[in-house]
Amino acid sequence: MRRGMRITAAVLASAMLTLGAAACGGNDEGTSSSGGGGESKKALKVGMAYDIGGRGDQSFNDAAARGLDQAKSEFGVQTKELEATAGETDAQKEERLRLLAEQGFNPVIAVGFAYSGPVGKVAKEFPDIKFAIIDDAEAKGPNVANLTFAEEQGSYLVGVAAALKSKKKNVGFVGGVNVPLIHKFEAGFKAGVMSVDSKIKIQSNYLTQPPDFTGFNDPAKGKTAAEGMFDNGADIVYQAAGGSGGGVFDAAKAANGMAIGVDSDQALTAKADIRGLIITSMIKKVDVAVHSFVKSVRDNQFKAGQTVFDLKSDGIGYATTGGKIDDIKSQLDEDKQKIISGQITVPAK
Repeated sequence: MRRGMRITAAVLASAMLTLGAAACGGNDEGTSSSGGGGESKKALKVGMAYDIGGRGDQSFNDAAARGLDQAKSEFGVQTKELEATAGETDAQKEERLRLLAEQGFNPVIAVGFAYSGPVGKVAKEFPDIKFAIIDDAEAKGPNVANLTFAEEQGSYLVGVAAALKSKKKNVGFVGGVNVPLIHKFEAGFKAGVMSVDSKIKIQSNYLTQPPDFTGFNDPAKGKTAAEGMFDNGADIVYQAAGGSGGGVFDAAKAANGMAIGVDSDQALTAKADIRGLIITSMIKKVDVAVHSFVKSVRDNQFKAGQTVFDLKSDGIGYATTGGKIDDIKSQLDEDKQKIISGQITVPAK
């Protein structure tokens, strides 16, 4: 009897809510204006799972966050962001992705190649959820978009800049973790340096070896590695080390040297007392990739598989903030066009 009364009450309450919604002309789905002819689209719930370092790394993750913020501002999407922790397992990454999918976030964006296995697994469990993974082409599925970059192309250009600006003819490269992705940065940088002067000394160091990925978030290790390079005669060091890059910048300041940033325009994001020594940054437009992906889902134009953001598509570039390379910009732009045309082929290994 009591159970029957509860059911009846629930039905009546549901009916009243339905009538109220109809009277107000509303519904239970969030909407956002499409900007054309008064048509509206269902508001998306976008989930983002960050790589180690998360928001605030002033580099890779922050670039992804900017793309998410732009999508939120333009499209009115609802967002949820989850952070990674140092030394976590694939199982933990899987649970982070599952949590977003189970809570109705669609699409779900995984920031970084470390999510490759977890994305491939969880995407199969949620075939109706669209996933994107940044910096990985191995996770595959009809609901997985792979957003990758030609990092070697931008690194070539900042390598040219390093060679032209080095007075000691000695430069350095600090990679966060010794993995194929970061090899692309190193290969492009070295090729750019040597295209100017094959006799320039190039020092190279990786902070950690997989499966230890803390090299992307350990400024102390970054500082130690860069200090060794400056002590060994370098006057410019290029870092592709995520959150560890701050340590490289600190070492450059202490040595009265110069540095090259990565992923974001770090002459805008680094500490105020550091910005003046960053002559340029290799810009990897993760924000553009994230924004474009969210827009494609919003517009029902999702495309599974790999999309490469390169110089030609303006997905890669270099920064000019601070005017440190204004005098060589014409040469950099000339090389940029040669890469786009195919006249220069940049190695990725």
